[in-house]
Amino acid sequence: MKNSLISSLILALLFLSRVSFSLFCSNQNQDSATIVVDQSGHGQFTKVQQAIDFIPAMNNVWTHILVKPGIYKEKVIVPRNKPCIVLEGHSARDTVIQWADSSEVTRSATFTVNAENFKARNIKFQNTYNENTRRGDLKPIKQAPAFQTTADKVSFYQCAFIGVQDTLSDLQGRHYFESCYIEGAIDFIWGGGQSFYQACTINATAAIQGRLTGYITAQGRNSETDTSGYVFNQCTVVGTGQVYLGRAYMQYSRVVFSKTYLSNIVVPEGWDPWGYAGREQTITYAESQCTGPGADMSKRVKWEKTLSRAELAWLTNVNTFVNQDGWLQKQPF
Repeated sequence: MKNSLISSLILALLFLSRVSFSLFCSNQNQDSATIVVDQSGHGQFTKVQQAIDFIPAMNNVWTHILVKPGIYKEKVIVPRNKPCIVLEGHSARDTVIQWADSSEVTRSATFTVNAENFKARNIKFQNTYNENTRRGDLKPIKQAPAFQTTADKVSFYQCAFIGVQDTLSDLQGRHYFESCYIEGAIDFIWGGGQSFYQACTINATAAIQGRLTGYITAQGRNSETDTSGYVFNQCTVVGTGQVYLGRAYMQYSRVVFSKTYLSNIVVPEGWDPWGYAGREQTITYAESQCTGPGADMSKRVKWEKTLSRAELAWLTNVNTFVNQDGWLQKQPF
């Protein structure tokens, strides 16, 4: 206990000496601080939210929160005024942040990030509200996100997102996901984010409760000038039951699957206009060089887009679609 108190005091002095009120993070190889979260008491804190709360407002120091293995049952929020955070666990198998809530979709996420320049690695985010449903209980499925972000310049590496409906609330800003695992049944990647999913595994559990079909995405692009959209590049889509690649959450919804393996769970039609039947011309749903039994496009909806070579090149290049200013390279490794 004494050692933890001394460590906390040292960290406080470190922050106070380095903080300036700017949203720009310090160079990745310079000013940095590390906070250890450990349930056993061998770190500065035993809860992840405690570590977030400790970071000063308008922080501009890249701050590592190192989370030791364990199941952390807590609801965590990173407020908008606390940028420049790297959250790192041991692995997504043994470092879990878990909660159970479905009170309101934009307020019930297990982990919420509202601050820009956030990076997560080797963490599992899980909302267990619908857990009984996954096991066959006939309780109605409700919206229960595992993760929510409304911030720009947010990235994830080797993370897992587990839920049933609205698992990943990818709401706003530019985001990058690499080698992540995302599981759900209904609209389990949804929102108005501008996001690139690289080499991720998408597990659609549409067969729960004997459901006929599920939906992977519900993307919310709302105008021709809106730059948002979801791009899945070199990913893998597996699961149980039958699933649509996406349905239109907004009239200009945009989703692209490129060089992705699609298992036989994908319905032949591929896509659903949802509430925009008859106005599909504004929806941009496209596939390019996908493989697997679910990649057969012979029965796809007639309004699926065939993108030009230039459009496809822009969307499927991480540097042109989400990393225009090189923010990914500026985040710590």
